[in-house]
Amino acid sequence: MIDRSLHDPDRDELAGLLDGEPRYRIDQLWQGLYRDFLPPEEITTLPAALRARIAGELPQSLVEMRRSVSEDGATVKFLWNLVEGNHPIETVLMHYDERSTVCVSTQAGCAMGCGFCATGQAGFARHLGVGEIVEQVVRSAREARRVDRRIDNIVFMGMGEPLANREPLWGAIERIHGDIGISARHITVSTVGIVPGITWLARQPLPVNLAVSLHAANDRLRDDLVPINRRHDLVSLMAACRDYLTVRNRRITFEWALIDGTNDSRRDADELADLCLGLAPAAHVNIIPLNPTPGWPTLGSPPARVAAFRSWLAARGVNATVRRNRGTEIDAACGQLAAGQPVAPPSPRTPSQRD
Repeated sequence: MIDRSLHDPDRDELAGLLDGEPRYRIDQLWQGLYRDFLPPEEITTLPAALRARIAGELPQSLVEMRRSVSEDGATVKFLWNLVEGNHPIETVLMHYDERSTVCVSTQAGCAMGCGFCATGQAGFARHLGVGEIVEQVVRSAREARRVDRRIDNIVFMGMGEPLANREPLWGAIERIHGDIGISARHITVSTVGIVPGITWLARQPLPVNLAVSLHAANDRLRDDLVPINRRHDLVSLMAACRDYLTVRNRRITFEWALIDGTNDSRRDADELADLCLGLAPAAHVNIIPLNPTPGWPTLGSPPARVAAFRSWLAARGVNATVRRNRGTEIDAACGQLAAGQPVAPPSPRTPSQRD
């Protein structure tokens, strides 16, 4: 990792870099970086010599290798190489009718080992720094501006486990909130269930949203699907979620990748409902039909089973929605980020129904 990249220094540190320049230069630089989303060489309010010096001393941390655009043009996936050239990561920009969202990575790879996730199948390379996280948002915002859109939401649901990289994560959140100007209430941190991290997040000064990748509501199945459950079981995870609600008083989202014949039965829905009702009314379930990855032999549940699962939850009084998959054809959907490796549909296995 380079010592410092363009988006690592805070405003005071950048002011130090501009020591000897007129004081208004820091305003011009900050405006160019965090409001106009420009690289230094394009901030024309600055003298050319100063632009060149800033670009030389604070290089951008991401090298764009490829971008993939969905058929409808609403989803853009960026493949970056980190500046040292051997750690690819991905970022996804999604345009909806009412908003634009960036799905941000916090690590190159992931150490959590969830077998149905392409990132987990690839393993862990390294943590990302503040500047590497923030630059994903800045450059996505630059692309959004090109089509007359602005970024409204940030979700830390890309490559990596955000709460395994806490300090850079929080440094990036503060920059995104305070300097880019995205409200904390439009920033979501997703975790597979790092209990100490949830407790830590609850006590940070900004009221960001929490999403928990649950996927199973009993320890036996969750131990298999989400291996961190062997360290932080459902009892401790639910206790951390209740603590979060006590401190924040904000709804928690449970993400549930619906896997054919694995976690889509009526019994699974009842177990999930029991957990949610223990947090009622502050729990919401986001149902995500499993997206294809090469290392997981089971397909997502068919549409009829997805609808039935949602109905079972609704009958128990649980608020649940089905996430609309975006960018599946460019391997940009949930669980498909594999740093440029193609994600081919797997061969289906015969499901073992658990009804």
